[in-house]
Amino acid sequence: MYKLIFSSVFFFLATTFSFSQTESDTIKMTAQDSSIIYSIELREIIFTPDNVYSMDEDKKAKLILKRRIFKVYPYAKMTADKLTQLNATMAKLKTNREKKKYFKIVEKYLEEEFEPRLKKLSRKDGQILVKLIYRQTGNTTFDLIKEYKSGWKAFWANSTAYLFDINLKTQYKPYDVKEDYQIEGILNAAFNQKQLTKQESAKPIDFDKLNDHWITKIKTKPSTEAKK
Repeated sequence: MYKLIFSSVFFFLATTFSFSQTESDTIKMTAQDSSIIYSIELREIIFTPDNVYSMDEDKKAKLILKRRIFKVYPYAKMTADKLTQLNATMAKLKTNREKKKYFKIVEKYLEEEFEPRLKKLSRKDGQILVKLIYRQTGNTTFDLIKEYKSGWKAFWANSTAYLFDINLKTQYKPYDVKEDYQIEGILNAAFNQKQLTKQESAKPIDFDKLNDHWITKIKTKPSTEAKK
């Protein structure tokens, strides 16, 4: 488990996140956008509760989700990278005073560099970012804040975020949560097409097995419900 956090990303997200920022979940489809999002190599799966599958709506939803992932994934990847670098540097420092001084310098730089960008994220962007932070670090945002800012501040940060539909304790569960599975599919395609720089999940994910899992899950769901 990481012992230190990329502090500005997590603490700023939790305490001064621009919750007032709104974003319309509508998007104009273009031929280029369509070719990109539909190139995701997933077998067709019906996700709607009433088993009605709309190609247009499904594609539009995936395109919106893809846009969000492309916006926040770099922050999650950078967080994992910086945590590794930070831990390596801190391990070389001899005294707590040196470590504290170095950490303050890093924190100030990161706050000045990334706070303006994070403020532009919408609520849903924040939800996706929290999931991807867990994917890349293996820790919830809440736990990372707790490690750095104490449990009391982590509690209040999570309570505040919860009011705006952002739960900092959210984990990334592609085997259990439909949206997480879709996120993993989009990431997998983006990595293969060199659209995003690949960084392995902190907890390895075999996408082929994941895909088979969901196909089996969808196929067995109707029969399971019929027995109830």
